[in-house]
Amino acid sequence: MSTLKQAAAPEHALVVGRITSVYGVKGWVKLYSHTDPMQGIFDYERWWLKTPSGWKIVELSQGRLQGRGLVASVKGYSDRDQVKEICGMDIYIDGKELPTLDEGDYYWSQLEGLRVITKEGVLLGKVSQLMETGANDVIVVRACEGSFDREERLIPYAPGAYVLNVNLELGEMVVDWDPEF
Repeated sequence: MSTLKQAAAPEHALVVGRITSVYGVKGWVKLYSHTDPMQGIFDYERWWLKTPSGWKIVELSQGRLQGRGLVASVKGYSDRDQVKEICGMDIYIDGKELPTLDEGDYYWSQLEGLRVITKEGVLLGKVSQLMETGANDVIVVRACEGSFDREERLIPYAPGAYVLNVNLELGEMVVDWDPEF
């Protein structure tokens, strides 16, 4: 018997983690979290899951750190056979639930898809993703229609140094970067 509730898609669907596998015999699951800190995924009690038959909502009952990972109990799931139906699914929240950031701070999801333009006006491509490295985050810029060339670029996300301006309304980021590099 499925305990998934049919739901409309979240207005701003944002992946915050993944249900990876069953944990124990009482219907708990192991989680992979994209949040920082990783336990931040527990701040959202309602999770959207995209199933083959559409969007479904599940509710977090409990969650905790277990070793170096996370485990959770989902309301309505009480045994390992039942919880298998949600294993392998990404966990989404509605981006409207994210806390408001200070001016000049952005969520990675807000930066993905922005056009990246040099201060001279050359279109390098679009932000496809960001990567966390030791020193600073890195923007992965992939070519798009009208871009300078078809090259992929890795640009340090260093506001004031390489990233000069982010304009979410215009959908662009201005960078100090040589197109030949």
